[in-house]
Amino acid sequence: MKAAPFEYHRPPDLQETLQLIAQLDDAKLLAGGQSLMPMMNFRYLTPTHLIDLNRVPQLRGISMDGDDLLIGSMTRQHELASAAVLQEHCPLIAEALQFVGHVQTRNRGTLGGSLCHLDPAAELPGVMLALDAVLEVASVRGTRCVPISQWPTMYMTPDLETDELLTGIRIALHRPRPGLRAAHGFCELARRHGDFALAGAAVALHLDGEQICDVAVAVIGVDESAQRLNAAEEMLCGGPLNAHTIEQASALAMDLPGLDDVHANALYRRRIAKVMVRRALDLARQRAFAQVSA
Repeated sequence: MKAAPFEYHRPPDLQETLQLIAQLDDAKLLAGGQSLMPMMNFRYLTPTHLIDLNRVPQLRGISMDGDDLLIGSMTRQHELASAAVLQEHCPLIAEALQFVGHVQTRNRGTLGGSLCHLDPAAELPGVMLALDAVLEVASVRGTRCVPISQWPTMYMTPDLETDELLTGIRIALHRPRPGLRAAHGFCELARRHGDFALAGAAVALHLDGEQICDVAVAVIGVDESAQRLNAAEEMLCGGPLNAHTIEQASALAMDLPGLDDVHANALYRRRIAKVMVRRALDLARQRAFAQVSA
């Protein structure tokens, strides 16, 4: 099938983009198009207007603002995977991107597109949740910031008004003081590499000697949106990171609500999530202690 007729708009800058979004009824925004175009071709979506964001320079790029990392919403996934600043300060993003689709889709797919599509099994929303990202939203009425934890409002529905646009993502970099070690881990299970995950886990933590100073554990694919495993974080923080504490923390994934669909039932997803949390924590532990022996 082919898309239903629509009027195509290609604004050259952010100001004109926001004006179009405010003025046009029944408009969809084209970022990478990896999800939107198939839905239009199957006529699940039949927008009257299509606004192409690919010529808007203000929506692209990776930069530092003090201790904050700023990523434009239209930054391609392949750019994120190869960016030196992310390899140095946020290697969790680059690691998770190895599981996102395939080379061809990462060449077109954008960070903002994934965050706005908000598939429960998508890797990038889970990673942004583990990193406590803040999403910057703009409209002709002004700008606002939304913590990633408040971004999902319901299934595959972000906190965006009809006249608003996600412009950027801000991540506060917690630079470890001397003696602290930062570590991360990402693991997922999918039927085939590049498919959406049945379940997955993203971990970011800091160790002071043998003791965990802070830790974030986010799980994807189990509920209607990515979830922080708060009980596991509370249990781990202040204690050692070893096989026993990892096993205790990962078992708490079994308390997540769970999502039933054609791919897997809730119980199976919880069981997979438990294994993925354990593997991601163990991967972070290996990396943390490798820094000591290096």
